[in-house]
Amino acid sequence: MTEYLNIDGGTIAYDVTGQGPLVVLAHGIGDSRHSYRFLAPLLAAQGYRVANVDIRGCGDSSVEWTGYSRTDIAGDLVAVVRHLGGPAVIIGQSISGGAATIAAATAPDVVTGVVELAPFTRAQSVDLGGMVRVKRFRAGYTQLLKVLLAGSLDSWKRYLDLAVPAKPADWDAELARIESKLREPGRMKALQAMCKTSPADAGTQLANVPCPVLVVMGTADPDWADPRAEGEKIIADLPRGRGELAIIEGAGHYPHVQTPDEVLAHSLPFLAETLARA
Repeated sequence: MTEYLNIDGGTIAYDVTGQGPLVVLAHGIGDSRHSYRFLAPLLAAQGYRVANVDIRGCGDSSVEWTGYSRTDIAGDLVAVVRHLGGPAVIIGQSISGGAATIAAATAPDVVTGVVELAPFTRAQSVDLGGMVRVKRFRAGYTQLLKVLLAGSLDSWKRYLDLAVPAKPADWDAELARIESKLREPGRMKALQAMCKTSPADAGTQLANVPCPVLVVMGTADPDWADPRAEGEKIIADLPRGRGELAIIEGAGHYPHVQTPDEVLAHSLPFLAETLARA
């Protein structure tokens, strides 16, 4: 059942399944909580209460927010955790990985751990050398640029084809669902607004994160020429001993969609240890 939380004149949609310690899921740009359709039931079956959130502007959450930064999204996630009676571990993908970092740094009383899936958590510079060397990175960057500049839905679909190199069995239906949602008024504009935001606000908070962080990167992620190196940089910017890095061979930008069992295997020990200390 979809529930709604009113925040600053907008509404955040989410659903809750399972019983136990709270885990909050937050997806990336241009997507919805349906992105966690494989991982959410797996976590619930392992004894967690799973709150699966549509971030602002996406899914069933409202559009026309005043901002779409990671700081804005972090505030929404913290509000959901408080509403549901945390503490919680937040699992955030892409832009929501950065938002989860900010949530952990600014609300340590309710955020006790963070799992970042293919996260944009640091300020990025244009990697010209990487674009020359790595075809998938060059192709992904080109499609995202077309989305940013022209709001091209076809370019977003081509990007997703790169970002999920091994498709789940329901991919055709899932792609049709994503396309239908992005045709709704305001949804593509929200996607473009998120594309324009900088991860710098998250990067400045890495040193302030007081809780454990698990970063999960896929080796076939088209958003970086070297995904492992990006993950290592995030770990290096955290306080010493706070972060750990997991690498999934062959996974793209959506490891929870492409390789949910591997994400679960990396996440369960982290969740058990982190929430046990909460």
